[in-house]
Amino acid sequence: MKRFDCLGKIAKAASDALVVTSAGAVTLEWNALRPSDGNFRVRTLGLCSSIALGMALGLPQRKVIALDGDGSLLMNLCSLPTMARMEPKNLVHIVFDNEVYEASGSKQTATATGTDLVGIARAAGIRQALWTHSVDEFAGVAMEALNGHELFFIGAKVTTERTEVPPYPMDEVENKYRFIRHVEKTEKIAILKTNLPSSYT
Repeated sequence: MKRFDCLGKIAKAASDALVVTSAGAVTLEWNALRPSDGNFRVRTLGLCSSIALGMALGLPQRKVIALDGDGSLLMNLCSLPTMARMEPKNLVHIVFDNEVYEASGSKQTATATGTDLVGIARAAGIRQALWTHSVDEFAGVAMEALNGHELFFIGAKVTTERTEVPPYPMDEVENKYRFIRHVEKTEKIAILKTNLPSSYT
C-alpha cells in the first residue's frame, strides 16, 4: 500500500490534532493533504517520536499524532519504553515502514531484514501496538485510535512509491514559530514571551 493513500484516509479525521511529521517525504505528503499551522516538521531524523511524546504530555487535553518512519524510529528506539511508561492517552504514533532510508538514497533499514517495530513496541509495554496490512485496515485502526483515549502504536508496511506534491512552503524556523503561535492561540496559553527592551530618554 502507498503511504499517501493511508494519509488521505485520516487527513479529515485528524481535525484539530497537533501533528508531528518525521524528516522525509511524509512531511510533504501530509502538508498537501492537510495544510495547517498545527503541523510540526521535524528535520532531525529520529526525534519525531520524542517530540510528539513531549507535546502529548504537555498538552494532555489535545490529540497528538506522530507520523514517523522506520528509519527515523530505528534511530530512537529508546522513545518506545518511555512512551509505554508515561502512557499518554492522547498520543497516536504511526510508523510508515518502507524498509529504506528514503531521504538519503533509499539504503535498506533493519526492517528489511526482519526487525519488527510493532514487536519492539509491544515488548516495550505499549499494549495497543499492531500492524495494518491494507489501506482500509489502516483507516479502521487509525479512526479507532483518533476517537479513543489510549496510547496507540500503528505500523503500516508501505511501498517506496512517492506521490508528487508541492514542496514544503516554509523553512523550519518559520514552521516552528507558526506552530507555537497556533498552539498559543488554540490553547489560550503563552509559550513565547518576549520582553520589550527598556526605554531610555
